Amino acid sequence: MTEALYFLDCYLKEFEATVEKVTDDKFVVLDRTAFYPESGGQPNDTGKLIRESDGAEFNVLHVGKFNGDISHEIAGENVLSGLKVGDRVKGFIDWDRRYRHMRMHTATHVIANVIEKEAGAQITGNQLGLDQSRVDFSLETFDRDKFADYEKIANDLIARKNPVNFYIVSREEAEEKLSRLTTLAKGFSDEIKEVRMVEIEGVTIEACGGTHVKNTEEIKGIKITKLQNKGKSNRRMYFTLVD
Repeated sequence: MTEALYFLDCYLKEFEATVEKVTDDKFVVLDRTAFYPESGGQPNDTGKLIRESDGAEFNVLHVGKFNGDISHEIAGENVLSGLKVGDRVKGFIDWDRRYRHMRMHTATHVIANVIEKEAGAQITGNQLGLDQSRVDFSLETFDRDKFADYEKIANDLIARKNPVNFYIVSREEAEEKLSRLTTLAKGFSDEIKEVRMVEIEGVTIEACGGTHVKNTEEIKGIKITKLQNKGKSNRRMYFTLVD
């Protein structure tokens, strides 16, 4: 199982690792990685791997998680003389992309928590993007006028400069301490035995495997851009970051 370096250090921009598996000359599994794999509504990181022995560079186009392995899809002019098992590499994260997603993800937790508390909604999903992100929720009465208030509440929370903390605990310990593991209505997979808790002090604490900023002040602020009625009790909200 690949060691996920991003789990406790989301600010790690580069790292060293050893190639453990290569499939079809382009899918590379490392013993450890700081690349975030696409999951939980958060897009994957991109960047590059550089082979230490000769400096050959390989672009990382996509990252996914399969049976505990984090697989990196590589491309580039060196791919035909590709990475081999045992090669030592240095990985470099596209930091601008990663950091934007970190800000978006923490902002999503804040606004989702506000909607959950203020409107009594159940969060049913989310999708992060670089330009805008969305939150899906279940809510019978859809009062669009109130979302200006929710935006203000979220921005007030962000402006308080709340620290963001991580904890890895057993599932049993998490269930003892919390009334719920996640804001998502569908809950948390029974297969998960260890849980990483993300706490935004004074706002929320819940299970999440994504990348986040250290303090809400890094988000700067959010702006709700669009509201959609997707059918009976199915609602969608889009927002962007205020830079």
